[in-house]
Amino acid sequence: MTPVSRPSFLASLHNAGIDPADDAETRLKKSLLIFATGLVCLGSMLWLLLYGLLGPKFSTTLPLAFQLLMAGNLLFFFRTGNFNFFRYSQLALFLFVPFAVQWCIGNFMTASGTSLWGLLAPIGAVMFFSPRESIAWFIAYLFLTALSGFFDYTLADSPFTAATPISTQTSVFFFALNFATISSIVYLLLRYLMTEKIRAQSELQATHEQLLAEQERSERLLLNILPGPIAERLKHNDGAIADGFAEVTVMFADIVDFTHLAEGMTPQQVFAMLNRVFSSFDELAEQYGVEKIKTIGDAYMVAGGLNNDLHDHARAIADLAIAMRDLLHREFGDGEPRLNVRIGIGTGPIVAGVVGKKKFIYDLWGDTVNLASRITSKGTPGVIQVDKTTHRRLAEHFHFAEPQRIYLKGKGQTTVYRLLGPVVSEAAPV
Repeated sequence: MTPVSRPSFLASLHNAGIDPADDAETRLKKSLLIFATGLVCLGSMLWLLLYGLLGPKFSTTLPLAFQLLMAGNLLFFFRTGNFNFFRYSQLALFLFVPFAVQWCIGNFMTASGTSLWGLLAPIGAVMFFSPRESIAWFIAYLFLTALSGFFDYTLADSPFTAATPISTQTSVFFFALNFATISSIVYLLLRYLMTEKIRAQSELQATHEQLLAEQERSERLLLNILPGPIAERLKHNDGAIADGFAEVTVMFADIVDFTHLAEGMTPQQVFAMLNRVFSSFDELAEQYGVEKIKTIGDAYMVAGGLNNDLHDHARAIADLAIAMRDLLHREFGDGEPRLNVRIGIGTGPIVAGVVGKKKFIYDLWGDTVNLASRITSKGTPGVIQVDKTTHRRLAEHFHFAEPQRIYLKGKGQTTVYRLLGPVVSEAAPV
């Protein structure tokens, strides 16, 4: 069996008595009081040893009882987890026992100011309770100090207070020892407190940064699903989100014969190709400032006019359609199945909203959506077809072929226009 290393033991002692449900402040107070108990035990044992070697002999019953009470109280806390009782009882020992030891030895001079150890009680109360609650502990310390001084002054010449003579050198040595020990304990406690607070603040900062990173990631995921204004409304509104738009331009792009092309490909190859195509379309949609709505199998749907910042949405959709068609001709060809696309565009009123509560989607409804979808399905590979309203919006900026009449389900004979390309300004350089 591998022996337990010293760091592991210290770590287990540091976490002893701490409940996982404790908040950071409670954990700090518990570990600090355990640390203070260890320091007081160590300091008092050192004091008792040196006093026995250099000072007069006196009964060690009370100091030994003090050690046993502190250790027993600590073990009781480890067993029960009752921190409230532990801190009250431990501070009471810190406060009263030093005065009792001083009274047993003699007075301030003969005991070398042993009662100074009682100052640990109000200092500990500041750390383990609160500044306000520590006032009572400090008053108690001052009262016991004044009481000791009163008795020492009143009974200074009484024969009943005679004690074993103590040399001046020994008395001075233990005065210095008491001041040095108490100062060291107070310093180590404050240092430990600040070190733990800095560590807790570092952990809190790291947690905060991690939370911000997760929040940013969630924001990006939400914005990948919904338009920005809709995402903001969804975060602050639990109700249904639905809007009517008087005029929106909707476009469908359908990859021609993709099912036939996919027959000779593995599922991984099919996914890779679609992902490459639609990722390229996503970049173009972002470039032209329009909203991707969704993909439906091998079809791609976008809309312009949902964002109030885009005024000429019909023109942006037309530019996007040409860019998507040219992209497939340019990027997908050599050494790969040649891809082509049918594109249909319609402009008019729609209703848009978020559907569902789980795995929700932002979608569009209305006759304009149906019209754009059916124009696409009746299109010719490599051709961009638009309805009358879209043609009217784009006539000044794009060339069109002669209008055609096609039959659409639910619409009957419908006039559509084939978009050829943008009108090149005469002032543009050749």
